[in-house]
Amino acid sequence: MKRFLTALLILGIVAAGAAYVWRKELGLTFPGQQVAGQGQRPAGGPGGRRAGAMRGGEGPVSVLAEPARVADVPVILEAVGTAQALNTVTVRSQVDGRLVELAFREGQDVRKGDLLARIDPTIYQAQYDQAVAKKAQDEANLANARIDLERYVNLAKTNYGSKQQADTQRALVAQLEAQVKADQGAIDNAKAYLDYTTITAPIDGRTGIRLVDQGNLVRASDTTGIVVITQIKPIAVVFNLPQQNLRAVNAAAQKGPLVVEALESDNRTVIDRGRLEVVDNQVDQTTGTVKLKASFPNASLQLWPGSFVNVRLTVDVLRGVTVVPTAAVQRGPNGAFVYALDEDRAVLKPVTVGRQTETVAVIGSGIAPGERVITTGFARLTDGDRVRVAEGGSADAPATPPAMRRQRPDGEAGAPPRERRRRPEGQAGPVGASGPAPGGAAEGQATGSTEPAPESQRSPRPEDASQGRRPAAP
Repeated sequence: MKRFLTALLILGIVAAGAAYVWRKELGLTFPGQQVAGQGQRPAGGPGGRRAGAMRGGEGPVSVLAEPARVADVPVILEAVGTAQALNTVTVRSQVDGRLVELAFREGQDVRKGDLLARIDPTIYQAQYDQAVAKKAQDEANLANARIDLERYVNLAKTNYGSKQQADTQRALVAQLEAQVKADQGAIDNAKAYLDYTTITAPIDGRTGIRLVDQGNLVRASDTTGIVVITQIKPIAVVFNLPQQNLRAVNAAAQKGPLVVEALESDNRTVIDRGRLEVVDNQVDQTTGTVKLKASFPNASLQLWPGSFVNVRLTVDVLRGVTVVPTAAVQRGPNGAFVYALDEDRAVLKPVTVGRQTETVAVIGSGIAPGERVITTGFARLTDGDRVRVAEGGSADAPATPPAMRRQRPDGEAGAPPRERRRRPEGQAGPVGASGPAPGGAAEGQATGSTEPAPESQRSPRPEDASQGRRPAAP
């Protein structure tokens, strides 16, 4: 075993020595080792060229700019609201009986008074007829009693009859008159129950999915009902605003109806326009908000009960204020600021910002109308930097100069990727690449050329080493 380990150790030492001699003859270096003669790189070497190229490629910062202007800015309050039906009614039966007819379709628009369903009226019709007959009977008795009363009164006057008999008959007439009135009440009650067997729509609206099928026995005590009708034209939207906005809303409401806009989820597309109907009479102490309700015509049925919708309420308009694009306003430790254009340089100016929307910011001080402010390129911009305004002023214009776009990440704009991948690890670059080209710049560096280096400047290739060839001398 010891002999085997000793032989293995000797073979390892011999292999390491052979590898060292082989790499030295090929002019290769080990990781962290410098090639002879390259202990100190000249300023024009790859490292120097890379730093010089970065400094020379910066130049003016490419930016976009827009002038500050005077405009009227609406004061808008935004919130998320919930669409609610203006009226919601659950249609229930007021009598017990079998459901013999459903006269509506699910999702149908109905008008107030339209027939919805019928309950079997047999029992209630009989009760009504019975009440009518009872009244007729009592009316006949009343008529006879009145005739008798008149006769008894006449007899009492001629002393052929007693006054007591006349008074008794008068009481009977009064009793029968009361009975007739009671009979009329019974008729009205029976008529009401009979009418309840015909169920009609109590409001204008749209029916939902039916809650009971035809033929079932329904009762007045049922809580589910037959169908739910919702009034969605017009429709209401309920939303909350912070209590800090309550004063502005009330002040604006005193001047006239407030316009409320319902928006899509992108917060730009207007679904419908309505008006503010009511502000709740108290603030929710838990959330510190107040509830508001607006109504919308909803002619195109874009708003649906239960759906969420963005709400925009305009409470005022700021007249003749200075505005800049919102993108121009930056924030720093000392507050808000903008970069203004002073000829070809960027000047940092502190500003006071009033209201701010997605597109414009109201400037209280710091910028005058007409001054141009920078809207892009802040990542590479500092106070006093030279700038170049991109042509056309489009937000799609490049913010990086062409020279910087051509600069490769490793600083060697001219060397093709293929040649850089061939360099062994730890080798700084091909011999002769560190010297500056005629004209003071390395060839292919400032111009962005991608032509391969001459054969004499290429790094040794694996195929050359395998064939025992030395690299060409520079």
